[in-house]
Amino acid sequence: MGVKLGLSSYSLWQAIRDGRMTVVDAVRWTAEQGFEHIEIVPIGFDLRDNPDLVDEIRRTAEACGIAISSYTVGNNFIVDTEEAFEERVAELKRHVDIGARLGVKLMRHDVASVPVPEATIHRFEQELPRLVEGCRRVADYAAQYGIVTSVENHGFFVQAADRVQRLVRLVDRPNFRTTLDTGNFVCVDEDPVASVKKNLSYASMVHVKDFYVRPAWMEMGEGWFNSAAGKWLRGAITGYGDLDLRSILKAIKESGYDGYISIEFEGLEDCLEASRLSRDQVRRLWERV
Repeated sequence: MGVKLGLSSYSLWQAIRDGRMTVVDAVRWTAEQGFEHIEIVPIGFDLRDNPDLVDEIRRTAEACGIAISSYTVGNNFIVDTEEAFEERVAELKRHVDIGARLGVKLMRHDVASVPVPEATIHRFEQELPRLVEGCRRVADYAAQYGIVTSVENHGFFVQAADRVQRLVRLVDRPNFRTTLDTGNFVCVDEDPVASVKKNLSYASMVHVKDFYVRPAWMEMGEGWFNSAAGKWLRGAITGYGDLDLRSILKAIKESGYDGYISIEFEGLEDCLEASRLSRDQVRRLWERV
């Protein structure tokens, strides 16, 4: 592909949750499927206070000849007290240390979360100075390891392309960028092709994700969730959903982006089969754009 195609361990969360595989098994399986890298997302396992597991993941990846591209964690800087804010910064610094031990040069952390009705532009502007401060402090700490931290267009509050871009520009650190998720813009009802093009120059990493999209009046059932404006969304095998993935991949290719691309599957289908099919479809589409 030119760029390096990999898989987020989040894509295999079903199997980790069900006990079919551990995260170490996930690293081996991902390498066996021909992926070039794996992104470590600690859901279904915890790497805090577990240096032995961190080392085992890194050793396994090295033995399998697969890169560990990124380490991805949650966070919310919107808290009630200064003490709580300092605790969030300290917790993220602990995760930076874990990322360094894994050997990654990229780390994504969440920035903020509020209930969807409160995720207005006015609330965003109100909270922005604190978000900038938190991101700067974590990025400055990560710089000692040569790690680039990033915010993803994720979680409704900091999901629209302009909000992500505004945060990245205000943080104003060479090692703070965005993990660009090709699918997540539809969660805030943006055109993903336009929003991907808008933020590509700020991307340190790309997630390739797909969704099924249905209008609000259809009242879908289990496995579906609502966009900010009420559309129904469900995670899809990448390339099987309703997003214009061909145009998205074409934009990525024409931009000259040459970093990691990570498939992120969060649908209802079996995660192992879905990850393999997503791999094949992304490769086919990439070759044709």
